[in-house]
Amino acid sequence: MQKMLEAKDISFAYSGGRVLYDGLSLQIAPGERVALCAPSGFGKTTLCRILAGYLKPTAGSVMVDGSPLPLRGMCPVQLIGQHPENMVDPRQTMDSMLAEAGDTPSELLSGLGIRPEWRRRHAHELSGGELQRFCIARALACAPRYLVADESTAMFDAVTQARVWRFLMRWCEENGAGLVFVSHSPELIDHVVTRTIMLGAR
Repeated sequence: MQKMLEAKDISFAYSGGRVLYDGLSLQIAPGERVALCAPSGFGKTTLCRILAGYLKPTAGSVMVDGSPLPLRGMCPVQLIGQHPENMVDPRQTMDSMLAEAGDTPSELLSGLGIRPEWRRRHAHELSGGELQRFCIARALACAPRYLVADESTAMFDAVTQARVWRFLMRWCEENGAGLVFVSHSPELIDHVVTRTIMLGAR
């Protein structure tokens, strides 16, 4: 069995009838860092959510190392979305949110620049960038085999963005994890990728 994150003949249409994909297939191997590139409106965010199991395709399937995405329990594909406020329960403290992934290694928190006092706060008491650091930490604490990052550092300033990406790249390398990401920054894509997939290319 070859290990990979694989979308097999994915089709997806919204209830209104707009078709985003029709028979799309792609593969990401462990250790790869793959950028998904396409014009605005192509549905890159939708594809990220399909790859991580947040949306079901109209047809086709997503396979992880030869098996379907699990219906319950910890998913081996973790999504870091572009809007962290939509990824958390506003009633939880950050400590409670992290606990969902089990024990969070201290090096994850320090590597992402998370301050100890932030952990007792709720989502509305943090900035978007601070909250996103916790979303990244929770995703990595799940020890995913594949990470899907959808414009996940766009809210950071340039210095913080560079620091976070260095950390993510090192984490993926040390853990043999595959990375799929979307970014509108050509400079970031050039710095991070090992391969680019041009969606919609004929």
